[in-house]
Amino acid sequence: MAFLDRFLSERLRQADPSELTRARLTVGFALFLLLYDLVFMAQALLKPTLQWHALALGIPAALAYSGLLALIHRAATIRLPALLLCSIVALAMAGFIFALRIPTAGMHAAMMLLPALSVYLLGSRRALSFTFFLILTMGIVFPLYITRADSAFTPDTHFWEMYIFASISFLGAWGLGALHNTARDQIQLSLERTLKAKRESEGKLISLFESTDDIVSSVDLQGNLITANSALNRLFASAVGRAPLPGEFLFSNQAPDQQEIWRQLLAQVATGQHLSFEEEYPFPGGRVVYENHLHPITGEEGQVVGATIFSRNVTSRKDADTRLGEMHRTLVDVSRQAGMAEIATGVLHNVGNTLNSVNIATTVLADLLRKSRVTGLAKAAQMLKEHSSDLGTFFSTDPQGQRLASYLIALSESLLEEREAMNKEVQTLSESVDHIKSIVTTQQRHARTAGAIEELHVPQLIDEALRLHAISLERLGISIVREYAEVPPILVDRHKLLQILINLLSNARHSLVDSQTQDKRLTIRVRTTEDSAQLLIEVADNGMGIAPENLSRIFSKGFTTKKTGHGFGLHISALAATEMKGRLTCASPGAGQGATFTLELPLAGEEIPP
Repeated sequence: MAFLDRFLSERLRQADPSELTRARLTVGFALFLLLYDLVFMAQALLKPTLQWHALALGIPAALAYSGLLALIHRAATIRLPALLLCSIVALAMAGFIFALRIPTAGMHAAMMLLPALSVYLLGSRRALSFTFFLILTMGIVFPLYITRADSAFTPDTHFWEMYIFASISFLGAWGLGALHNTARDQIQLSLERTLKAKRESEGKLISLFESTDDIVSSVDLQGNLITANSALNRLFASAVGRAPLPGEFLFSNQAPDQQEIWRQLLAQVATGQHLSFEEEYPFPGGRVVYENHLHPITGEEGQVVGATIFSRNVTSRKDADTRLGEMHRTLVDVSRQAGMAEIATGVLHNVGNTLNSVNIATTVLADLLRKSRVTGLAKAAQMLKEHSSDLGTFFSTDPQGQRLASYLIALSESLLEEREAMNKEVQTLSESVDHIKSIVTTQQRHARTAGAIEELHVPQLIDEALRLHAISLERLGISIVREYAEVPPILVDRHKLLQILINLLSNARHSLVDSQTQDKRLTIRVRTTEDSAQLLIEVADNGMGIAPENLSRIFSKGFTTKKTGHGFGLHISALAATEMKGRLTCASPGAGQGATFTLELPLAGEEIPP
């Protein structure tokens, strides 16, 4: 091929494969005919009868072939040289058979070359004209010429039949060539379309590989590099000062133990496995964490021949996850502190209400003592002391002595009434002090058990939470409805659950206080789901309700509908529910129609999806 390409122009050497093939065939055929012509002239010179004919036809033909080769060396396309070649061959064939006057020369097998050659080089339509020229010249004109020019020649009975069949054969050769050419063109067109689609696909794939900052590469099962994108080249350049080379072991710059790990991973990929893992690499600027994905590359027969490696730098994400975890822990601590503050606020609120009762009771006692008629008893005793020597005369003749008995009776009755009133106030005072002690004890117990998981009865904990609000709820005229179903004990963080209950009861109390509803009602329900997998705690009120547009934001941090609210209570309650593998939800028909908060907790320890 290199020898033939020497006769081609530079543009023909750079032509597409089909054009280049036709150009090479044209050169090769022209060289063959030139050599054949030279051999023919050399042979003819040995025969005196053919010398003139050989030189008359051979020299022009040799010049034509040489000129054709010179033209091909300068041509931009093969069309004109191919047309000239077919024309020269047609004229040379006609000239030779007329010069030789051999009766059967027109039926020579070499004549079949022209239809086949012209179809391949020029296409079916242009080749048809050369085929008709061949049929006319070889099948009609030459037989007539032989039968009339040579009186000594007498054609046999099959002479014309043979030339007719020869003409049909010429046409058949053209037809077969045309069919082959059409099929070849279709195959070529399909191949070009396939190649174009492949190039476009490869271009898109390369563009995709190059447009990402992720590292994309492919290796064989031994870890030798096949392809790599620019991200890998940049990484290699920053690590070892150069880009990786195709065929090079991709992991050669890593430690021996890491190389062995990669070989084991590739061995797993060879079995068809898809692998994903994270790995930390040391770099001069610090550690870098990559998320690696390995996928098998299959060959034509379905066998694994290599692996693609996708690596993404997730250092920033890992650092962000670490910071997020720290922030989450901080938020949890803050939420716990806020929850404790919320409970403490409830404690102080209820202690304050109880202290009001204590203050009232002490005021009443002070007033009773100030107004007490015990002083009258002292005066009577002094009077009796003064008349101790003549009590009989004093009671019978002295007017004060005569009234003293009735006075003492009335005084004793009054003192009994005072005693009963004081006992009542002392009882109230004692109950208030006991309530304060109960509130403080409850707070201390929950503070000690914060974060501890224990088995508890939810209804009892709800009653404790209600007890913290009992005075304020009673004073505000809010009725409490308890609907407790039989539920099993649950393993839960007592402090977190109490924190949620305190927040929900506080929100319900505020909602009822702000509403114009006369029959203010707070309902607490405890039940399990139908499959007994979850425990449901519902806190419902018939207070202010929640507008539909606020339902989706009710648990968002900082969102509140209260003028003095901070928007933190429900948010930390939702976080606490999630930490307990539960879920806190809210439902409301609308503003002014109350709301129901539902806390779902798993009984079997499985997390409830958000």
